Amino acid sequence: MSNKKNKYTVVSLFSGCGGLDLGFVGGFEYLGKRYPKRKFEIIWANDFDKASCQTFKKYFNHDIVCGDIVKILDGKHSNLFDKPLPKKADVVLGGFPCQDFSHAGKRQGFNGKRGLLYRSMMEVVKRTKPTLFVAENVKGLLTMDNGKAIEIVKKDFESMGYNVVYKLLHSADYGVPQTRERVIIVGTRKSKLPTFKHPKPIRNKDNWLSLKEAIGDLENFKEGEALNHYWSKAKKNNGQGNTVVSPDKPGPTMRTEHHGNIEWHWNGKRRLSAREAARIQSFPDNFIFYPSTSQAYKQVGNAVPPILGWHVAKSVENYLNK
Repeated sequence: MSNKKNKYTVVSLFSGCGGLDLGFVGGFEYLGKRYPKRKFEIIWANDFDKASCQTFKKYFNHDIVCGDIVKILDGKHSNLFDKPLPKKADVVLGGFPCQDFSHAGKRQGFNGKRGLLYRSMMEVVKRTKPTLFVAENVKGLLTMDNGKAIEIVKKDFESMGYNVVYKLLHSADYGVPQTRERVIIVGTRKSKLPTFKHPKPIRNKDNWLSLKEAIGDLENFKEGEALNHYWSKAKKNNGQGNTVVSPDKPGPTMRTEHHGNIEWHWNGKRRLSAREAARIQSFPDNFIFYPSTSQAYKQVGNAVPPILGWHVAKSVENYLNK
């Protein structure tokens, strides 16, 4: 692949509202800093969640195939045949559903229905033959079955002709005001390609972005005064997500299933708003989540932080240009 290529085509799986996609497309602003456009073009995207598909479509102004990837690949979604999977793509992206791999989940791993969805990603890689693929997952994947789970994933992809490297990246090291750790798995075609190198951190624990820097300006905004600036009214209890965030540190990991128990603002008067959660996840302020506050929280929690995605995309672009 020559570096004269203007655009690299991307097939995006388990896209959600599009956090990783936004990172790869680039061209957005966050906290006054511009993240330039990258050379990636999303040519086909898929997710199962209707609300996420609505958000994706409105922001990217691009179609997303909304349906079960297993059925789509089996040819059982006849209504989606007019948007078939492309026969070729340069890159395949996919944060395959991770609840079954998560420390917080039941750790069903490969026995769980969602744990096997990475096999759908394998099938897409097999059909579209990308030069490179990027998969994202929770930290729990590394310790699942004493490290056997990640090795199974690695061997499965290697058997398809890819060199596979994985690394645990800490979002705060890349300018995201959140202590979120994610495993980034990258596969590159074995045919004479060098090993991929993950992006180097741009910050360290001494200069991580604090919540005060990231969301301080929203503290005194009235509800609804900014896009998606609405918050859960769930009463305080002893369960998960009832801690008060600290203004001097990055925020905790934004979770998908919080059932209204999103963390409390440091002022103690209310919970974090959906816009604050989106900022903590590094979404730009013009990224609107549909159709409700509870769906916004869920989509934010499910997403890959766009800025982390942007740094991965930069490394991928440099690799492909070479």
